[in-house]
Amino acid sequence: MNIGILALQGAFKEHKDILDKLEADSYEIRKKSDLKKRPDGLIIPGGESTVIGKLLNDLDMMEELKDMIENGIPVFGTCAGLILLAKKIENDKRIHLGCMNIEVQRNAYGRQLGSFVTEEEFQGIGKIPMVFIRAPYIKSTGNNVKILSEVKGKIIAAEEKNILVTAFHPELTKDTRVHKYFIEKITE
Repeated sequence: MNIGILALQGAFKEHKDILDKLEADSYEIRKKSDLKKRPDGLIIPGGESTVIGKLLNDLDMMEELKDMIENGIPVFGTCAGLILLAKKIENDKRIHLGCMNIEVQRNAYGRQLGSFVTEEEFQGIGKIPMVFIRAPYIKSTGNNVKILSEVKGKIIAAEEKNILVTAFHPELTKDTRVHKYFIEKITE
């Protein structure tokens, strides 16, 4: 198994560190030719969704990435990755990859000062630490979207077919269980 980590901007190194800890092979995707390695799974990290979206277009990677996801490659999007995967963004007219039947609210908890850490239940895993940095939340979901976690009445983790998303940053904690959950999706 080899997991590709989109490494254009954001917390890609932290995802790699967790995958290394789990002894899962991974590599960084920085240019279109890196997609030709055909990873078994893909991580889209947190960062600035607008910047990552712009770079995906500028580097001519958006359509190929979207095709890979729509053809079933397991993908895990955290924070900005969640925004990039959403079919609708309430407070932004842009749609990036638009593969997951969710509507999200960007910067839903306010500016940087609204960032926080909490512990909540994650379905199938248990109670885990969650780091929110200028985080979005999922405002609504389509019929086939499974809600995995909520914080303060807001949906913050979900999955649909081959797509897993979290509004928080599991890569910024020592807890590896969300990444293990994703690896299990790849091996199914």
